[in-house]
Amino acid sequence: MNIKINLNIFLFIIIFAITHQIEIYSLMMIFAFIHELGHLLCGILLGFSTDSFKIMPLGFSIKFKTKIYDYNKKILKSNIITLKKLLISVAGPLTNVIIIVLTNLLHMNKSIIDANLIILLFNLIPIYPLDGARIIKNLFKLFLGNKKAASYTNKVSNLFVLIVTVFSSIAIYYYKNIAILLALIVVWSLIINENKKYNTYNKIYKVIDKERKYI
Repeated sequence: MNIKINLNIFLFIIIFAITHQIEIYSLMMIFAFIHELGHLLCGILLGFSTDSFKIMPLGFSIKFKTKIYDYNKKILKSNIITLKKLLISVAGPLTNVIIIVLTNLLHMNKSIIDANLIILLFNLIPIYPLDGARIIKNLFKLFLGNKKAASYTNKVSNLFVLIVTVFSSIAIYYYKNIAILLALIVVWSLIINENKKYNTYNKIYKVIDKERKYI
């Protein structure tokens, strides 16, 4: 398995240490790791093997090796691999829900609930490649096919990044918390990167459509 580290994580550690929020950041990263273990466990149970593991400033990301034969098993307007990816995407947030419920039942430290709630809500934002966008993209694929799924997910992601920016700006103004600003910067870097990928895919789809007209 290939392990990659985004070096910006060290900048985040320094900033949170200077602003005396390193304990909060550490707690968030611990449960973000457990969140990713939920994805990993689900992927293994579904027969996947890990390809790479990324350590990023606000969490972790696991990439699985794709099994070609899964593409040949059709489900609705997609295939079995889409359903498996949907289940894997849900597994991470579900892990945080389980932790929140258990922590509440066992009357443990409230900060554990707060950390997992933040991770849960952040990951469910439908901005690709967060879990929320992965979930809706795979649902779109099942019912609408790959091309429309990519288009609709991109539109939803761009809409929500604007909504998140508005609310985050208000929160930054009132709470003066640098963590919110850093999270917003990460979200914008994600959406810019994914928009570049979508534009590339969209060009490929247009070429394919033109070729079909001549067949």
